[in-house]
Amino acid sequence: MLIPQYRLRLFALFIDYLVIAAYGVCLVLLSFLLRPVLTPLFSGSPVIAELTGAMFITLPVMLYFVVSEASPSMGTIGKRKLKLQVVHADGRRISPLTSIVRSSVKFIPWEAAHYAIWRLRLPTDVPETVLMVILISVNVAMILYLVCPLTNKKRKAVHDWVAGTYVVCRRDEKGL
Repeated sequence: MLIPQYRLRLFALFIDYLVIAAYGVCLVLLSFLLRPVLTPLFSGSPVIAELTGAMFITLPVMLYFVVSEASPSMGTIGKRKLKLQVVHADGRRISPLTSIVRSSVKFIPWEAAHYAIWRLRLPTDVPETVLMVILISVNVAMILYLVCPLTNKKRKAVHDWVAGTYVVCRRDEKGL
């Protein structure tokens, strides 16, 4: 039985999130050791807290996608396991710049949520209504990100449209 490509992409994302969760567990364990150093970074300014979180969480996770998808294997661990690859329209490997654009679009809602959450948690001049609008917009964006591949024949996600990329299944080509 053939599995539709959008389901393969969801399974690949699940595998990748297991990798990300393992990284998260390592960060949590490390944070216990570095608590005296980290506590001031996450308890003063919302800007410092957001930048620290971006440096330790978002940037490494985004680099995982950028480096993996621009590599010769053309995919993350999840994509490789399911024989999926990120390519240009002509089937070529994507460049690092294209991979950065693709991943940046993918992570915009994530960082927008962090922006709002840190400003809700720590003192700020940003009105709470603005922060709530940002969080609602993030939820709407996430729904659009999930629904978009189901609404077009090429099954392209928002980040694929913006970056001009495709996710292809190499199962047929390798006789799998």
